[in-house]
Amino acid sequence: MNVGIVGATGFGGLELVRLLQQHPGVKKLTLYSSSKKGESIETIYPHLNGIKEGKLEDIDPYKIPEQVDFLFSSAPTGVSASLLPPILERGMKVIDLAGDFRLKKSEDYQQWYKKEPPDPKWVDLAVYGLSEWNTDLIKNAQMIANPGCYPTAALLGLLPLIKKSLIEVSTIIIDAKSGISGAGAVPSVSAHFPFANDNLQIYKVNQHQHIPEIEQMVHHYSETNKPITFSTHLVPMTRGIMNTMYAEVKEGVSSKEIEETYIEYAEQHDFIRLSPSQGFPSTRQVYGSNFCDIGWSFDHRTQRITAVSVIDNLMKGAAGQAVHNFNLMNGFPETAGLPASPVFP
Repeated sequence: MNVGIVGATGFGGLELVRLLQQHPGVKKLTLYSSSKKGESIETIYPHLNGIKEGKLEDIDPYKIPEQVDFLFSSAPTGVSASLLPPILERGMKVIDLAGDFRLKKSEDYQQWYKKEPPDPKWVDLAVYGLSEWNTDLIKNAQMIANPGCYPTAALLGLLPLIKKSLIEVSTIIIDAKSGISGAGAVPSVSAHFPFANDNLQIYKVNQHQHIPEIEQMVHHYSETNKPITFSTHLVPMTRGIMNTMYAEVKEGVSSKEIEETYIEYAEQHDFIRLSPSQGFPSTRQVYGSNFCDIGWSFDHRTQRITAVSVIDNLMKGAAGQAVHNFNLMNGFPETAGLPASPVFP
């Protein structure tokens, strides 16, 4: 299969290049970049020295369907809404890593992204690509709206409890922390070394665009439309997300019931791993992988659960999950092209 990557020079695009180079079902990669067209990607990123077909092509949505069989779009949010429709109209399968098609309500997109919403026709077409939870829909989809990094970590840790009605959804609090690569490849003040090093920063309090994305799935699996509390922090490390999540446990629910729920969940999915009993994961143990590691503790004194989920934001939070969805859409083994073990140390 010939595969294209739009936005190949961003961090998400680079991870796609790394993964798809090794994918058994990918015959050829075509890399696209509007800002670096004509250049070779190895001159920009020397770690790709020797890559085959590394020339960066211009992005022309009317030519792309003639050049590749499948497209990953890692363009910034706001670009996909106009870029992808001509490609989709040709019947091509697409995975979009931006936020343009994740939110089903146009008013939510306007409120949280401060942009003109995409055509509802394409929003309706898009399947939300949370691999473990929308597997059957993903298999039959033409377009995937790949989830955001924070929502991926939050939802994978919370949805098993929500689906079985073990926690009070209205009491959910998510305290999220991310490495600096989550800010993207374009330099910014907050990610500049003198500001980010030896510093822990909170940002977008009650304003983060991932809030409605999390709520959309939480409300789908619960009997309430109550909002959640979600805060984000920037941590001076390159990769990784840790979401520490709190919620009241419903009356009568036992620790054993929670444990059995998580065990059953992990046994069903290749990329979900549980920490040892009452233990907690760290970001290092998922570095460079598509795993989501989960730990939890039930405090009987407060009747609250503390659940912790960790992912690599560029892998399970972006490119890794996109490749997982690519596998589902094309009938490949779910683990194809994805590392069997994290990078350590």
